[in-house]
Amino acid sequence: MFMSPVNSTDELMRTDHIRNFSIIAHIDHGKSTLADRLIQLTGTLTERELQDQVLDSMDLEREKGVTIKASAVRMIYDASDGETYELNLIDTPGHVDFSYEVSRALKACEGAVLVVDASQGVEAQTLANLYQAMELDLEIIPVINKIDLISARTDEVAQEIEDLLGVDALDIPRVSAKEGTNVEQVLEAIVAQIPPPQGDPDAPLQALIFDSHYDPYKGVIAYVRVFNGRFRKTDLLRLMSTEADVNPIEIGVFSPRMVPVDELAAGDVGYVATGLKTVQECRVGDTFTLAKNPAPEPLPGFQPMKPMVFAGIYPADADDYNLLRDALEKLQLNDASLIFEPETSQALGFGFRCGFLGLFHMEIIQERLEREYDLDLVFTAPSVEYQVTLTDGSEIVIDSPAELPEPNFIAEIREPWVQIDIITPTEYIGTVMDLVINRRGEFKAQDYLDARRVQLSYYIPLTEILVDFYNELKARTRGYASLDYHFHEYRPAKMVKLDLLVAGQPVDALSVIVHEDQVYTKGQKLVSKMKKVIPRQQFDVAIQAAVGSRIISRANVKALRKNVLAKCYGGDVSRKRKLLEKQKKGKKRMKMIGSVQVPQEAFMAVLQLDDDK
Repeated sequence: MFMSPVNSTDELMRTDHIRNFSIIAHIDHGKSTLADRLIQLTGTLTERELQDQVLDSMDLEREKGVTIKASAVRMIYDASDGETYELNLIDTPGHVDFSYEVSRALKACEGAVLVVDASQGVEAQTLANLYQAMELDLEIIPVINKIDLISARTDEVAQEIEDLLGVDALDIPRVSAKEGTNVEQVLEAIVAQIPPPQGDPDAPLQALIFDSHYDPYKGVIAYVRVFNGRFRKTDLLRLMSTEADVNPIEIGVFSPRMVPVDELAAGDVGYVATGLKTVQECRVGDTFTLAKNPAPEPLPGFQPMKPMVFAGIYPADADDYNLLRDALEKLQLNDASLIFEPETSQALGFGFRCGFLGLFHMEIIQERLEREYDLDLVFTAPSVEYQVTLTDGSEIVIDSPAELPEPNFIAEIREPWVQIDIITPTEYIGTVMDLVINRRGEFKAQDYLDARRVQLSYYIPLTEILVDFYNELKARTRGYASLDYHFHEYRPAKMVKLDLLVAGQPVDALSVIVHEDQVYTKGQKLVSKMKKVIPRQQFDVAIQAAVGSRIISRANVKALRKNVLAKCYGGDVSRKRKLLEKQKKGKKRMKMIGSVQVPQEAFMAVLQLDDDK
């Protein structure tokens, strides 16, 4: 069910009856389930078409229970005041790695529904998303979800929200999206509280691109919010930043499938099938205008997301290199935040250096490559971007240990620091502080949200929270703590490159950049891990950790030894010695020409260096 475009005489009334809103929340507080209920209540899909998490179309989104891509849907709602309204919902992710998707979605809205779990209360990402919405001056409608849970603390959570937003606790809708309880109240609140879009349908066209995905038949599909003007499928459109002209193949709305329409006008949220072949040609944040009557200036866009985590991806079979390149290119069409460039490693051959928004983003990309493209891959240890000042005064930026110059050429290295906000029950304050301080964290602030929960803020090097920090935090707080982080600044640091040598040969893909204070402990752990995973050879294999030319840790993988004396029962000792000497010479010759194969597990073992178990 959808509303077809209305004639221009009804345009004013039509704009008054549009509501553009987003649903924001901490991960797993029930955004997608609430979206399902809204779609069901408005009759947008039939009962047969409806399925759980209908807006989460990717298999990974369903399995992990998280929204990864923002998605949009147009709903028609007959309100209690007897009027019919067009509601444009843009569903957003809740995970910290995908906060850039949230910022894009909010740009296209006038209001946001803030969903808070009745048992968990306000959490770190709740606040992060809320502040983003408030910065954009959006109307906030708080909603308490999951009131059907035995552990629900509905009144306490309502009081938390009142203290946070200043709204009356009694006016906050209390719903169970799973059971469908009181969901109608949310629709009524959206209609009553969120302002209609402002915009002049007769002004020159300005349509903001807030997301995009790639379709093999229609090219890049740009998700647009029209702020001013109107356009039809037959109009020639122009992208204002690149000045490229686009003849749309199709325009339409999300219902939630793509439904073609004749016209999109001020206030509408819809899509433009551009026919373009790469997402780079149609960048998120750009503005569409009409080629024959262009707008004087583009809408304020937003900064492209900067990757924070970098890792090497190599095919386990060198013959799959071209398949991996094609797979990454296709993934990039649907995920503009993924960047990659070719890289070579002595140990792993040809591969790619990829940039990700965070560890979870990296995990999603890895799973999509392995599942959707059936690739067997090796990932190197994740790294961050360092700023390096050389002795000649020049500056370089590196994201791989292999790129770090020799120590005598380096004047200063600066590493990225982030601000982390952890919300935890008060009984876990000690163990959380211990975790952060042991990872070079600096205390910033401590705020009690209520008698039982506290928000701890720290500055910490990004590299310290890359691997297993989140898992450790969850383990120490029995799953109750929540985490949000954002970039703070670059600070000078005493960083060095820790190399791993196997049989005297450096394995470049196993090199890591570590802080000077952690060199000996990290070196020892790395060598111990490698000793367990590198198989025994016919000769002794030395595994060494080194900084420059200084060896700081060493272990030997003992040789496999055939018992050449097995048939010597008694007899002259010189005969035994002769056999042993012959074996010794053979092993020496083998060691000169033999090479040690480093197994895939070794590259994964680097990721568990901080695991004390």
